[in-house]
Amino acid sequence: MLFNKLKNLFKSREKIERAIPKIKLKKDNIRNCEIVLDREELLSKIPKNSIIAEIGVDEGDFSSKILNKAQPKLLCLIDMWGTNRYGEVKAELVNSKFINEIKKNIISIYRSDSINATNLFDNEFFDWIYIDTDHSYETTYKELNSWSSKVKQEGVIAGHDYMMGNWLKTQRYGVIEAVHQFCVEDNWQIIYLTADQTENISFAIKRI
Repeated sequence: MLFNKLKNLFKSREKIERAIPKIKLKKDNIRNCEIVLDREELLSKIPKNSIIAEIGVDEGDFSSKILNKAQPKLLCLIDMWGTNRYGEVKAELVNSKFINEIKKNIISIYRSDSINATNLFDNEFFDWIYIDTDHSYETTYKELNSWSSKVKQEGVIAGHDYMMGNWLKTQRYGVIEAVHQFCVEDNWQIIYLTADQTENISFAIKRI
């Protein structure tokens, strides 16, 4: 019985692994890549008074860091807060946490899934976008394709969990593969990777 369960588990994971494309990067995709210490240093690369979107907000902890470090002209916070993990309580917490910035029109909050939210913004609206949603290959690849038109020509798309997965939860991520495929297909380049594994690795990409 145990052997059969393990066998089925292995087959299931093998199927998931085979379904994720492995696209090889070209030199142009990494020519200007810089390793930065952590997400805080990554935020220091954002020009002041930028227009920024954070997609996947949770309780707004990283939103606070973006606000304090990058000092944006406008920070758009986008999240469904529609599941047990991102529920009503967290949505209310974020609204309460940033009530002063909302009143000053520095922060705008949008309750939407990551793909449909693109319809709320004009093309070439953002300077930086930071994505931190479900980390799957399918979602990440769709997000990169959907949001790429929303950043300016010199704009940057960044994101979290550029890693194989969550060992404790035995969850396979697909961020690496999605980023690599998108960069090769759409002629983008990786410009930053963070080095602090205690906070999980982040990436940043822009057009070549």
